[in-house]
Amino acid sequence: MIDDEMKFSVQRIRSHLLGLCLACWALASPAWAERLPRLVLSGPPAAVSTPLIHMLETGALRDVADKVEFEVWKDPDQLRVLALGGRADFIATPSNVAANLYNRGVQIKLLDISTWGVLWLVSRDQSLKTLADFRGKEIAMPFRADMPDIVFALLSQKQGIDPRRDFKLRYVASPLDAMQLLISRRVDHALLAEPSVSMALRKTRSFPVSVIAPELFRSADLQQEWGRVFQREARIPQAGIAAIGKAAADTQLQTKVMAAYAASLEWCGKNALKCGEMVARRLDLLTPEAVADSLAASQMRHVPAASARNELEFFFRQLESVNPALIGGKLPDAAFYAAP
Repeated sequence: MIDDEMKFSVQRIRSHLLGLCLACWALASPAWAERLPRLVLSGPPAAVSTPLIHMLETGALRDVADKVEFEVWKDPDQLRVLALGGRADFIATPSNVAANLYNRGVQIKLLDISTWGVLWLVSRDQSLKTLADFRGKEIAMPFRADMPDIVFALLSQKQGIDPRRDFKLRYVASPLDAMQLLISRRVDHALLAEPSVSMALRKTRSFPVSVIAPELFRSADLQQEWGRVFQREARIPQAGIAAIGKAAADTQLQTKVMAAYAASLEWCGKNALKCGEMVARRLDLLTPEAVADSLAASQMRHVPAASARNELEFFFRQLESVNPALIGGKLPDAAFYAAP
């Protein structure tokens, strides 16, 4: 009889605890538990967008929204229009553009930095190894006054090189446009970001490295130049994911999206060709093999924005010393960085 009463008491306690747990869960239930009607992710045809496309292809956010879309932005001006117009919820963005938007009063929260090394000079001349070796050369340069042009200019100036006088810069709209000029032999040198680098090498049959008489070569690695010039680790906090508008105020939604992004980035690193197939279906001009090559060559690592703040502020200070307008006139304050 006592055993039966004890069992009954234990069951009552368990039932009570379960009820409390369910009540707590309900109270703590995030806003996205009700499912959003639509969620828009946006990014460029670059390495930073690869996890976003994988998330879309695999339905990683199906418990968040009825419809998840991916919109490509092709240049930073189009990115700014998306952000200012509230046409995207989460954007893959150059870090300085996010800082600039924040300092201009846009509701934006930087969530992470995932792109630390994707910039290379690609050349037909195998003897060119450093940025200084390109003095006097014509170089196709994408995104005038934006990344990667600003990194190129900063590294040049720190080495006593005038980027406007000592190089013949041919500005084009995007890395893909610079890649097309290179492939069509209208230029011999270009500053490219992955996966445009890998695509150019594949298109000209210059990769794998065992190929006979390659046409193009990876020349100066801008990340290595950064490490050498500034005596720091050879990586640059170039791009990451930011939340815009209402999403910038929804920390639980941000947590959900960032968890999916980090998982997709890791999966793509381990399944590069399969990931490349997904990306190639969404982005014109790219092949699965080139995307896979780019994943192997790029420095891609999910680092929460708060953890990357010291490196970001060093980077922003360098940009500020050249042109404060690049970051909106000042370093962004603590509210710019999503809490860890």
